[in-house]
Amino acid sequence: MLTHEAGRSALAIGGILVAILLIFLQLGFYRSVPDGGLLFFNSMRFDLMLTSSAYVSQSQSSTFPRRRLYQALGLPEVTGASPLYQASGRWLNTEDELARDVFVIGFNPDEPVFNLPDIERQREILRQPDTILVDQASRPEFGRLDVGRQIEIEQRQVTIGGLYSLGTGFVGLGVAVTSDLNFTRMFPNQGGLSDISLGLLNLKTGANSSTVAERLRAILPPDTRVFTRDELMNFEAEHWVSSTSTGLIFGFGLAVAVVVGLVILNQTLTTQITRQLPQYATLKAMGYTDGRLTGIVVTLATLMATLAFVPAALLAVVIYRAVHGMTQLPIEMTPARVIGVLAVTWAIMAGSALLSLRVLRRADPVDLF
Repeated sequence: MLTHEAGRSALAIGGILVAILLIFLQLGFYRSVPDGGLLFFNSMRFDLMLTSSAYVSQSQSSTFPRRRLYQALGLPEVTGASPLYQASGRWLNTEDELARDVFVIGFNPDEPVFNLPDIERQREILRQPDTILVDQASRPEFGRLDVGRQIEIEQRQVTIGGLYSLGTGFVGLGVAVTSDLNFTRMFPNQGGLSDISLGLLNLKTGANSSTVAERLRAILPPDTRVFTRDELMNFEAEHWVSSTSTGLIFGFGLAVAVVVGLVILNQTLTTQITRQLPQYATLKAMGYTDGRLTGIVVTLATLMATLAFVPAALLAVVIYRAVHGMTQLPIEMTPARVIGVLAVTWAIMAGSALLSLRVLRRADPVDLF
């Protein structure tokens, strides 16, 4: 059935390929939303996170008193507490006279806040006055990211001391990290070192983070919120998926992709069966039961889906890489995604096959001839 009129069969498989590719792309975009929101937290060392009670997301973290870290250190399970400072400022590209918002993260270079080799090996550079490290994924509008180049952030001249590679996520078009002292020089109106954006707590080996978090909630004032690492990840993912236009658009796109894919697959399979009605009529006249015909149609659907799936997955990988190169979205193919989309494709094809069988079940062999 597949080799007879091979051109039409190839066209049908091509339609299925488009449907599978559409699902791959929308799923990739959808999953990149929470992944992008968690990009920085995944590269930080902490067991518990302290935030302001007004915390919305990393880019809208607000501030709270630094002394809350010292209160947290009063618990014997807490072995370290590191303050983190964040703000958006105006980056002036003096060569092109372009001003763009850049997200700046400040921390104490003496404390291992980031679990990122590019930053860890350059902590000594951050101790130099008015020096920053810039993410290589920052947009071209920021100009050349040459080491030693001087630019302005918030009307203060700073030097690019080095580069690192992580990605900008959804916090801005460009990201820079610097020391806490340099941060206060760039943002003198942020409250100095006494008001922090985030507090990273590390616990003793074997300490239960949930238990320690409950104890901290009991002793800290209402202006501070306590997250375990898992709670923070779930909170951020929920925010980006459910509360932002980006997450809602990609989520709706994924739903539409599945529906469109279902329609394409069903119509393709129905057309394929309709073209082969005389062959099915012959099988019926020979005594084939509806159950045996069902097996034939489901096998045909599975073969077509599998033949279309392989090139669709390869095309998706190519497009993922192109999108990542252009937008720096954390979009990549994973084994779980391949298996998941393949399972969904087989399920949709099997369902479409069963729906398409109504034509055969209602038909009499004589009428089909």
